[in-house]
Parts: sequence; C-alpha cells; structure tokens
Amino acid sequence: MNIRLAQAQDYAQWFPLWEGYQAFYKTSISEHVTQQTWARFMNPAEPMHCAVAEHEGVLVGFVHYIFHRSCWTAGDYVYLQDLFAAPERRDKGVGRALIEHVYAAARSQGGSRVHWLTHESNTHAMKLYDNIAEKSGFIQYRKLMA
Repeated sequence: MNIRLAQAQDYAQWFPLWEGYQAFYKTSISEHVTQQTWARFMNPAEPMHCAVAEHEGVLVGFVHYIFHRSCWTAGDYVYLQDLFAAPERRDKGVGRALIEHVYAAARSQGGSRVHWLTHESNTHAMKLYDNIAEKSGFIQYRKLMA
C-alpha cells in the first residue's frame, strides 16, 4: 500500500470514496462544496491537504487534513477532518497508515498537535484511535452559520 498526496487525476477514484464517507455519516455535501474542496486540495497555497491510500493502482482510502494556527503553541495544529477506508479494506492498516501520514506531515512542518473528532457511535474506529492518540476530554459545541 502506498500513501501519497492526491493528484488531480485521482478525482475519479477519490469521489466514490468521498460519497462512501458521506453515506457512513448520513450526510450529503453539495457538488459545489465538493468541487471547491477538491480545488483547495490541489492548490499548494491552501492549508488543506488530501492524502490517499493506493493498493495495486486503486485508491482504497483518504485522509483530509488542515493546518491552522493556535493561540497555545508556536507551531500549527493539524486538524484531521475526514478519514475513510473502503469497507473491504478496513482492518488492513489503511486508517493507521493515513493517520501516520498526517503525523509525519505535522512533524515535517513544525506542527505541534494533530487532533480530530469522531462520532460516539464510531466504536470500531475508536479501537484504533485509542491506540494511537489520547482522548482530550473536551466536548464539542457548535453553531452552524449557514
């Protein structure tokens, strides 16, 4: 398995995985936002990144992550926003490899923390997360603006 940054020609394979991710979380993201997100991934000036897991020429997973400033540290935080492995590739190291890619990207760019959220019902993924990170103890609050 190869973990690498997404390239423009990966869109056709990334998109069905992106739809699978949305289905898992029972949500739907508009085509406009999806196109804008992909364009941001392809723009080196953006703090948003997409890495993909490739097995025998086929994309089997992705991770989206965003570098952002923090008032608590000199180095940026890295928000791991989305992580997805194709159902047939789960429990085969895809998720761990993608998270390790984000850890390496954070280290190489002087990041001071990688953080993410998951839904409380995602107990299968939490078995992995509990082995490679610490729970912060914080509870998320949010207010949608649009």
